[in-house]
Amino acid sequence: MLGWVAYTGTFGIEPGILFMLQFFWQFPHFWAIGWQLEDDYNKAGFKMLPTGKADQATAFQIIFYSLWTIAISLLPYTHYTGALQLSLGGVVVLLLLGAGFLYYGIRLMRRKTKKEARQLTFASIGYITLVQIVYVLDKLIQL
Repeated sequence: MLGWVAYTGTFGIEPGILFMLQFFWQFPHFWAIGWQLEDDYNKAGFKMLPTGKADQATAFQIIFYSLWTIAISLLPYTHYTGALQLSLGGVVVLLLLGAGFLYYGIRLMRRKTKKEARQLTFASIGYITLVQIVYVLDKLIQL
């Protein structure tokens, strides 16, 4: 988002979409980290999870925000997003990436372990990185 604004000198729909993508992505990512380190945060007196504990409601919110993240990543396909557009090939790749991201969130919701939370953390890092790479490559080669 900042790169887009710095390059174009304006804030429009394109960096707005990029902002929304990272805004919604941060919740499942940081809640997965909070889940892993829940004991340490509790000892320090911090509530890092939305319900204050690693439970089904927190896992549900992780899934909810993951779904929003995936949906927002696909908005450029609508072509209502200015110069930030996405081809059908890009949509397919993003859907596959989103399915992988969601898979780890669902595993966390089912198993509720720190191991699953760690795997979701790494999956979220891979997801957001690859989404941005797909945006750039799609613009260059029109997948």
